[in-house]
Amino acid sequence: MGRDKVGYGRPPKATQFKPGKSGNPKGRPKGSLNLVSDLAAELGEQITVREDGRTRRISKQRALIKSLLAKGIQGEVRAAAAVLALYARVNIDEADDGSTSIDDAELAILRRFAPRLLKSLSRKGDGS
Repeated sequence: MGRDKVGYGRPPKATQFKPGKSGNPKGRPKGSLNLVSDLAAELGEQITVREDGRTRRISKQRALIKSLLAKGIQGEVRAAAAVLALYARVNIDEADDGSTSIDDAELAILRRFAPRLLKSLSRKGDGS
């Protein structure tokens, strides 16, 4: 038997994992879903909504966006902030991909609106 060095980062050969044998045999089963795939599947499911007197089937994601936009339009500051933040993030992510980005006029609007939004949110937090 050879005299292999044993120490930090160099366990004895007898205690090393054998080829083809997992160090965590009871770990996550193959094919199980993670949070991202569960969320994507849930948001992609279709639900029935009534809109303008008609029933339609839309994804939960679309329904959530419609609901958030409606609340923002009615004056709920947090809903409006969430929509604008989502819009800005999506556009920034698209810009990273080399596709369309926020144009100068949109960016100017967001820059003017952000301080007012933060001021409004801080006033609501103070109980004013």
